[in-house]
Amino acid sequence: MVASTWQRSESDNNPMPLYVSVPDGAGPFPALVVIHHQTGVDEFIQGMAQRLAGAGYVAAVPSLYHRDGPDCQDDPRTRSQRLGDRRVMNDVQATVSYLQSHSAVDGKRIGVIGFCMGGRVAYLLAATNPAFKAAVTFYPGNTGRAWGRDIPTPFERSADIHCPIQGHFGDDDKNPSPDDRQNIAAELAKHNKTHEFYAYSGAGHAFMDNTKESFRADAETVAWPRTLEFLRRHLGP
Repeated sequence: MVASTWQRSESDNNPMPLYVSVPDGAGPFPALVVIHHQTGVDEFIQGMAQRLAGAGYVAAVPSLYHRDGPDCQDDPRTRSQRLGDRRVMNDVQATVSYLQSHSAVDGKRIGVIGFCMGGRVAYLLAATNPAFKAAVTFYPGNTGRAWGRDIPTPFERSADIHCPIQGHFGDDDKNPSPDDRQNIAAELAKHNKTHEFYAYSGAGHAFMDNTKESFRADAETVAWPRTLEFLRRHLGP
């Protein structure tokens, strides 16, 4: 059994909703911060948190759009364009603090996983938040762009990555493209960073999202076991 509830934390003196899924049992369990895609903490992202909890991880999803307020009607693209890397890093640190204080969490075994823009954020956090012991990034577009002025891009922070990182990419994706994937892999190799990247033929962006036409079951059925095996290896069962 998995218990999923909405909780609340605080970031930059602003209330921040967290969608939290907890495995059945006393724990302590390893934990994951789940970074949502452009459409927010939607059905797919909640389902991912529940699947991770079913695999034995406490999963917490911060709503990165919390500064917009609950009545915001802007489209997801507009909302995502308001995000800034410094604020996102603060939001994730608030989520880490929540997990570290959770009675069911082993605070020394925390990882991060993200999808689409969340994959970009997961890459950023692997370089900037020392709490993370593993990072999984699904189709992380725009790693060469900074969200904010006078701040390095995630790609430019590659030398600072401090934990093993796993990446999943669609061969038919345009952002990140196959060339993007190869460039990121080369940069990680240059800095001797532990990484494993996988590419899926016939798959484009958001191939994991079973609520969209982009979903590719053949890619998902391979990528998900790889993800869980990687997490078990670095965070434990």
